Amino acid sequence: MQRSTPVDPTKMGTGRAIAVLTSGGDAQGMNAAVRATVRVGIYTGAKVYFVHEVCTSKHTHIRNKELKGGTVIGSARCQDFRSKEGRAKAACNLVKLGITNLCVIGGDGSLTGANEFRNEWSELLQILLKAGKITAEEAKRSSHLNIVGMVGSIDNDFCGTDMTIVTALACGADWVFIPEMPPDEGWEDHLSIGNRLNVIIVAEGALDRHGKPITCDIIKNLVTKKLSFDTRATILGHVQRGGTPSAFDRILGSRMGVEAVMALLEATPDTPACVVSLSGNMAVRLPLMECVQVTKEVTKAMAEGRFEEAVKLRGKSFENNWNTYKLLAHVTAPDVKSNINIAILNVGAPCAGMNAAVRSAVRIGILQGHNMLAVHDGFDGLAHGTIEPMAWGYVGGWTGKGGSNLGTKRSLPASMIEEISLNIAKFNIHALVIIGGFEAFVGGLELVTAREKFEELCIPLVVIPATVSNNVPGSDFSIGADTALNTITTTCDRIKQSAAGTKRRVFIIETMGGYCGYLATMAGLAAGADAAYIYEDPFGIHDLETNVEHLLEKMKTTVKRGLILRNEKCNANYTTDFLFNLYSEEGKGVFDCRKNVLGHMQQGGTPTPFDRNFGTKMGAKAVLWLTDKLKECYRHGRIFANTPDSACVLGMKKRAMIFQPLFDLKEDTDFEHRIPKTEWWLKLRPILKILAKYKISLDTSETATMEHVIKKRGTV
Repeated sequence: MQRSTPVDPTKMGTGRAIAVLTSGGDAQGMNAAVRATVRVGIYTGAKVYFVHEVCTSKHTHIRNKELKGGTVIGSARCQDFRSKEGRAKAACNLVKLGITNLCVIGGDGSLTGANEFRNEWSELLQILLKAGKITAEEAKRSSHLNIVGMVGSIDNDFCGTDMTIVTALACGADWVFIPEMPPDEGWEDHLSIGNRLNVIIVAEGALDRHGKPITCDIIKNLVTKKLSFDTRATILGHVQRGGTPSAFDRILGSRMGVEAVMALLEATPDTPACVVSLSGNMAVRLPLMECVQVTKEVTKAMAEGRFEEAVKLRGKSFENNWNTYKLLAHVTAPDVKSNINIAILNVGAPCAGMNAAVRSAVRIGILQGHNMLAVHDGFDGLAHGTIEPMAWGYVGGWTGKGGSNLGTKRSLPASMIEEISLNIAKFNIHALVIIGGFEAFVGGLELVTAREKFEELCIPLVVIPATVSNNVPGSDFSIGADTALNTITTTCDRIKQSAAGTKRRVFIIETMGGYCGYLATMAGLAAGADAAYIYEDPFGIHDLETNVEHLLEKMKTTVKRGLILRNEKCNANYTTDFLFNLYSEEGKGVFDCRKNVLGHMQQGGTPTPFDRNFGTKMGAKAVLWLTDKLKECYRHGRIFANTPDSACVLGMKKRAMIFQPLFDLKEDTDFEHRIPKTEWWLKLRPILKILAKYKISLDTSETATMEHVIKKRGTV
């Protein structure tokens, strides 16, 4: 939503106080959310306090210090907080400090408790006023309490939030048992597994249709007895809570922290308590109590046996993941074959997640009755005829493998169009799935352009973006970018840790991406960089001078390390060596420098759960779209597709996966620098600088709107 009146963000919080509270079980990314909330709160001019959970059996201890080292009230999970007397103590401490804005990071119980606290706020003030704990002036000054929540929970069981536990998709599980959708009656008799190595995932709350628990031991004994398989059961337990947060969790926490501060400072007495969430790739605000109500409805629906409704109530993302799992997990051969041949090829540099996309595309195609063909080595393979059929087992175990099992090259089709058209006719190919980076996009355009001359190319085709650079027009995300981002972030963590005993050191790290600064920017946000130099955000010697001065000041604080990221093609003159020499010279006597060029390690590695899940859903959606498009293009006994909408890019745009014609995306493409002209993530760069404590301007002209969960779900 566009703000009608410009607001100076550095003055939004003047005279306001914000308290940050984390509650419930620990979850990765909480610290990133706290860091963002604190630093953006201070940036806006607000006083920011931290809530430190210190509970005993008798009372909640309170420490009265502002953030730069301090605590305010006990946690909503504290036993004392569950009594009105305990909540009155908490209210008293907030009032005494003039705090009327509370940011709560926790699970559904914590957020529900915080909302109840807000609902009885006026009553608590009256109790304190009658007891003489606060004055009438203090009560008037604190007449209302604003609350904004962020869901911090590994369970992801709070309705309204879009990120879902996708373990079944990410590891290619053979069977999965979840409480929202128990297996059908007699499932024990239908349990079958056909591979040498099989994975069965059981949620801790899994039940059958009669409410009887389904445990790991039950499944183990059943598989051992019925199928005579050597079986092992592993209960992961609290190991799932630990570990270093992924780049995604850090960025999610940072984005939500910023949105939470904005929501608090824009709130009025009439604004309901809200939860800030991510829907697709957009920050949204949802009424807290509507989220709580729908979450309770999920439990009620499960108890009453309305399991389909329970899945729908969980949200569209959860429902889509579940439906995709069901399609891929069990082979149900179609009654009638379509005699359609769909060819799949990888183009450009290999990246993690490509194989997951191929696997799902192949298996969905087989389930649709199609014949799926593997094209080896990209467009070269299509020209030379290195094509073979793929059966269900051909792609077994591909989900967790990095790189490209089909083989891939950067070659473009323009120079071999005639050979490609001949092989399309020879192998009777009716549709193409092209998985790759910018070369896949350009190659798709070249095939479509050649349709006028070669009728064999008049077949539907879809491009699935897959590149670490995340530079394909038509999509906010590319398969493989998350894995590369995690590699960079983890490496930055290790590099910074290497200087834990060495004070006053600055690291300069070069990332990949071509001219696209996505990796440098997002890794900078995830790793807490002091600066990230990219092509899309031009910089000069004055900017470099400012960054050096910033680090000179930083070395006077308790944090005596610096991190600078540089995109490989951000500037032809300000090279990594130049920056290293500049920082080394200007920091002489204050800090020393080290440089690292990460190189191709960013393209390798095992795909992250995000890339596995994203690739799986993209591959499945692409083939289902082609199936429908082939029906549209069937004319006079053959396939003929020559309209712009028969050749599309499948991409994630804001809140949905959509198909956009290749020709329509040409206008938004900088072909010289191989990047889209519009890149959504550039709006996050000011956040990176604010979190690094630069004094800059933050664009607040756009703000998230309050959406209604109940209306969005359709029913409760």
